[in-house]
Amino acid sequence: MKIFIDTANIEQIKEAASWGILDGVTTNPTLVAREKRNFVELVKEIHEIVDGPISAEVVSLNAPAMVEEARRLAGIGKNIAVKIPLTCDGLKAVKILSREKIMTNVTLCFSATQGLLAAKAGATFISPFIGRLDDIGHEGMNVVRAIKQIYANYGYKTQIIVASIRHPLHVLEAARAGADIATVPFDVLEKLLKHPLTDIGIDRFLRDWQKLSDKEKNF
Repeated sequence: MKIFIDTANIEQIKEAASWGILDGVTTNPTLVAREKRNFVELVKEIHEIVDGPISAEVVSLNAPAMVEEARRLAGIGKNIAVKIPLTCDGLKAVKILSREKIMTNVTLCFSATQGLLAAKAGATFISPFIGRLDDIGHEGMNVVRAIKQIYANYGYKTQIIVASIRHPLHVLEAARAGADIATVPFDVLEKLLKHPLTDIGIDRFLRDWQKLSDKEKNF
């Protein structure tokens, strides 16, 4: 499973990239607004850091305007995936963009049937928002599993990005479900690394090492 970071914060992206585990980046208008920077300049800077797919979202609501925005964003680099909302106009835009070989990430997916329609329209990626489904009493991962089954049944190439991840268990469940990608907030990425037994083990090894003489430590 590929791991994307869900942020528009440059320092977080640089840090995650330095770990050697980062495959891409997803952003959205809310994440971009937090950075209080020019949108295009921010995306360009992310593009300089990350070689994998970078999702940048349109803000228009009608298909022709979405397509125009998408073309401008795609001009930043070949690895830009344009985020398109899962609406009727969104599907129209995805169909046009897929013919132009522009990558699309269809976002705000909350059902397997929505995922089916996005794949039929030619989406490169589909982003089911599992955390928001959990918030209203549904099991978000069930949507991921259903989309996975549908795509396998019919050979759709659309990749599943598990989004709206809230905690490490979501990442584990995404991997167990066979999702192509999990897009993970930086704080959750940090939690994936940590385990108390790891810290205890390092502390014990270092204390035992200090018991050696300087001659015994020489290597």
